[in-house]
Amino acid sequence: MTHEIRIDDFDCAILAALQKDGAMTNAALAERVNLSASQISRRRSALEEAGVIEGYSARLGAAKLGYGLRAVIRVNLRSHGPGKDEDFARFVASHPQIRSAFSVSGDADYILDVRMTDLDAFADFVHSALLPHPQVSQVRSEIVLKTLKDDRGLPLG
Repeated sequence: MTHEIRIDDFDCAILAALQKDGAMTNAALAERVNLSASQISRRRSALEEAGVIEGYSARLGAAKLGYGLRAVIRVNLRSHGPGKDEDFARFVASHPQIRSAFSVSGDADYILDVRMTDLDAFADFVHSALLPHPQVSQVRSEIVLKTLKDDRGLPLG
């Protein structure tokens, strides 16, 4: 259910704090934002119900979990159409190593952000799964050498 909501400075402060630590309790948020815990609870619930807060998750250390390679892959399809684009979307959804996928303008049809254990796993994915896909006409990939910034939140006031 979607509700319209007005975002004020307190809501922005709550959202900014939760972007940094989604596990913050209402009591901790109350101290940070200078509101009572009950006001925080009410506002947080309203932000969740309105879809401003879509969910909570933990940020995991990819390298600590064995995912030492990140790549950005630009994909061009042979042709487009409802069935063909949906087929590629199903392919993307079925591969958990594809962490994000975007339909884009420019010289690629799609941009994929992938996480792999190593270069061999990446090569296997590209050669065994991506290139053989019947809709894929071209693949260009870049291996991420160093992450300068990876802020998944939104800029708030």
